[in-house]
Amino acid sequence: MHDKQCFLLYQGCFLVISFCMLWVFFPVGGSLDLALIHPWVSESGQFLLRDNWYLAELNHRYVKDLIILLYAIFFIIWLASFKVKKLRPLRWSYGYFFCMVILSTSMVGLLKSQSAHACPWNITIPTSQGFFWDFSASRGHCFPGGHASTGFALMAGYTVFRLSNKKRAYFFLVSGCILGFAMGWAQMMRGAHFLSHNLWTGWIIWMVNVVFYLVNYKRFTRNPASQE
Repeated sequence: MHDKQCFLLYQGCFLVISFCMLWVFFPVGGSLDLALIHPWVSESGQFLLRDNWYLAELNHRYVKDLIILLYAIFFIIWLASFKVKKLRPLRWSYGYFFCMVILSTSMVGLLKSQSAHACPWNITIPTSQGFFWDFSASRGHCFPGGHASTGFALMAGYTVFRLSNKKRAYFFLVSGCILGFAMGWAQMMRGAHFLSHNLWTGWIIWMVNVVFYLVNYKRFTRNPASQE
């Protein structure tokens, strides 16, 4: 079977199966969401780690800025490839990588801007006996998770380098999964997102990368060695 057909078959199955699993087991604000976020919310419905420096500054600001700097470096190399002859072989792969980062994170941002799901810290209602979750809150602009998308966007490197450098491809894939999940989990601890928000973020970004990789597959096969 041709490589493109194999990729389409495996990734198509993965996307469909993972979509069904998320839909069934991780509905927004479902039992798993509430169980996993429970350790981080007080009996009065307050998220005590909301302003924690390590989560609010180190994770939400500095780690994000470092990853954005990496994306900026790819963009700078792409620009330099128009002037520096040695960088010309990298033009397509680095330009494509940067475009996929922008496209996938923008897709998450667009969906988030239209979302009716509010953030966990905005839907806890204190009572004399504790608190309850008010899921009637609408236009919360909190789904999917925007912060996690910065980390998950690294997965674009897998499709860029899968034909030319498998070690590098898997490095980007694993790094993107780890960073996206870790950044999203930290936001969950603060009360900014449910875990489902971030899992759906990862699914959306991977889906976008799979679709655009298949559309541009011929370009990647012309001279994969030039993508090193």
